[in-house]
Amino acid sequence: MLTKPRQMKNLQNRRAFLGNGLGAMALTSLLNHDLLGGSELAGSQPVLNLPPKVKRVIFLSMAGGPSHLETFDYKPELEKMHGKPMPSSFTEGQPIAQLQGQQLKCQGPMTKFKKYGANGQTISDFLPWHAKMADDICIVKSMVTEQINHDPAHTFMNTGSAINGRPSMGSWVNYGLGSETKDLPGFVVLTSIGGRNPQPIASRQWSAGFLPSRFQGVEFNATGDPVHYVSNPKGVSSSQQSQLVDTINQLNSHQNKALNHPEIQTRIAAYEMAFRMQSAVPELMDMSNEPKHILDMYGAKPGDGTYASNCLLARRLAERGVRFIHLYHRGWDHHGGLEKYMNICCDLTDKPTWALIQDLKQRGMFEDTLIVWGGEFGRTPMFQGKGGPGRDHHIKGFSMWMAGGGIKGGTSFGGTDELGYNSVDDVVHVRDLHATMLHLLGIDHKKFSVKYQGLDMKLTGVEEARVVQGVLA
Repeated sequence: MLTKPRQMKNLQNRRAFLGNGLGAMALTSLLNHDLLGGSELAGSQPVLNLPPKVKRVIFLSMAGGPSHLETFDYKPELEKMHGKPMPSSFTEGQPIAQLQGQQLKCQGPMTKFKKYGANGQTISDFLPWHAKMADDICIVKSMVTEQINHDPAHTFMNTGSAINGRPSMGSWVNYGLGSETKDLPGFVVLTSIGGRNPQPIASRQWSAGFLPSRFQGVEFNATGDPVHYVSNPKGVSSSQQSQLVDTINQLNSHQNKALNHPEIQTRIAAYEMAFRMQSAVPELMDMSNEPKHILDMYGAKPGDGTYASNCLLARRLAERGVRFIHLYHRGWDHHGGLEKYMNICCDLTDKPTWALIQDLKQRGMFEDTLIVWGGEFGRTPMFQGKGGPGRDHHIKGFSMWMAGGGIKGGTSFGGTDELGYNSVDDVVHVRDLHATMLHLLGIDHKKFSVKYQGLDMKLTGVEEARVVQGVLA
């Protein structure tokens, strides 16, 4: 049985843990690089070591894995072989998520393709609004990744590793460059749903990992208050809230004089950030000043939680200096009913994506924004039938696109084989995508590292990664 002094000591330790641990973690998620002046955050070397082409990234994640064979990668030979056995030379010994032990048959494209733009970009009939922006995007048709199931594939796409606990790319960017705003987080996440089998997206996908927690992504809710507890309780005015924050910070400053602990200063900045967000977030979400033609262009109804509204919100976040904006649209897992659900997903995302690019261009922001579109992997050239023809997960070849500052719009890069199975020309690994993104932001991926557990950890890992020069203007 514990003596009373020991009970008191344990109670004090638990209170210290809650005050300096869990509470600090919750609050420091709202911080950014600028709030602490960047003094302890970027390591000893300057992070910005290249001429930057862009200031920010908007990453449009089509969660579930859209089929490259129904979007950008037309394969006439696959169309000819529809219904015939898939040649074993392609698939023998290869990872196929849910087709092991089955008779593999070729599945031809489920729509028509046409050429658009000055250079004849190949785009499917599922994406009529993409066709209108063919000259703005660079379609990378030779992507490869390493994880064949959704959650680890998202982890790999977001962190460059299948190991949980690594920092997400948004956290790396936020850590390296900081935010351009002191009133909003530097890394914001938005999610929407629509389509088949919307896979859950765990919050660790935007974790800061071993970086300070202030650099993790902050998820904004699709409906209701965008951030929990951003509004004052009933009966508490803004001036009262300000007095409370000032009093708490005075106490924290007094404690810091005695302990000189960096987490105390972090906590002080967190309270200040949270207080500023109480003014900045409602203004951000108030779209009453958006003209009707802009709302109509996106197809947005503010507050409905759709991808269209999230695209409009992404532009507003970008305007206000948020460094990394990550949108997830969940619904692209088309094992069956592919034609039906492609129509649904494209109807929800195609026009808003076009509208986002047009809006950025009209405001002079397209030139300093990098936009990335794609899923965590692609889909197989083989048939899978669950509620109509569909396709399985595929990691050996798929398509993504990039647009904006420093990108060679109106072009395609790389390619898959005649059946769309393997990337064979100018293969682009996920780590190459990360290296190229950092390069456009002005960061040399080879020099951008953080010492952790005795190792120099990087977003691009220890494996060889390259900047994909062929996509750069």
